[in-house]
Amino acid sequence: MTLWKTSRRTLACGTLPDGGRPLIMGILNVTPDSFSDGGRHFSVEKAIQAACEMAAGGASIIDIGGESTRPYSEPVDAATEMDRVVPVIKALAGRLDVPISVDTSKAAVAKAAVEAGAEIINDVTGLEGDAAMIDVVVGSCAGVCVMHMQGTPQTMQDDPTYEDVVAQIEQYLIARDRFCQTAGIDGNAICLDPGIGFGKTHDHNLTLMRAISRFAALGRPLLIGHSRKGFIRKTLQRAGCVRQTDEAEFDPTAGTLGASMAAALGGAHVLRVHDVPQTIQALELFAACAPPPSSTAGR
Repeated sequence: MTLWKTSRRTLACGTLPDGGRPLIMGILNVTPDSFSDGGRHFSVEKAIQAACEMAAGGASIIDIGGESTRPYSEPVDAATEMDRVVPVIKALAGRLDVPISVDTSKAAVAKAAVEAGAEIINDVTGLEGDAAMIDVVVGSCAGVCVMHMQGTPQTMQDDPTYEDVVAQIEQYLIARDRFCQTAGIDGNAICLDPGIGFGKTHDHNLTLMRAISRFAALGRPLLIGHSRKGFIRKTLQRAGCVRQTDEAEFDPTAGTLGASMAAALGGAHVLRVHDVPQTIQALELFAACAPPPSSTAGR
């Protein structure tokens, strides 16, 4: 087990096949334009209901975001983002038994969210998008998730290029981990995320998914945010399972579950997903049916 400290509790993060089930972080976008579920939970009442359903379905963390970071999305100002997330966080903080994470790269939003009851700050810019973010994290003692992104949501898919995508992101995460600790963040409060879909081609994403064990070996909880992302459809199209012209053939949940099992087997500690109960059920069956690591079956 790997431990991840939030501002009020310590989470035990498992991995498969021999370290337990990964934590499930449920995605709650209170936005009108997120790539998969924009508008579904835009009202406070719908967001609260969705969060409670995810917690009841087994989510260990609820990640609330008020600004879409899909490719070419339009940014919003801090006031708009706060208006979207703070009322939801306030309503849920005393109601849920699981920690709330705020998905933001703005220090002002993170500060307001923590004051409203959030325990984790999930920053897609790796704490580089806002110079004041590091002070918010240190001052609040919140858990933090540090993600890699090449470019910004508005530019990241223009022409993502790497000489060695795994090695470069690995070195980036090591450097950001060191930066956070030097600034005063407890090492046990840091979670790392290679940023699937953020400034990567479909092939980059597959390469990163195959290298999860390497990132998991960095000594921090590893979060993988792969849910419903474009590389899943592209992979299924290449395999001949889905035709580009037939939308009905593509089931984003089914593809995400397949990627989730691979991520868990690779050693991911936290899976950030839209479909919480389906993911948990699939993981439980996978663990129940998979042979132990030392098994000699089939020899």
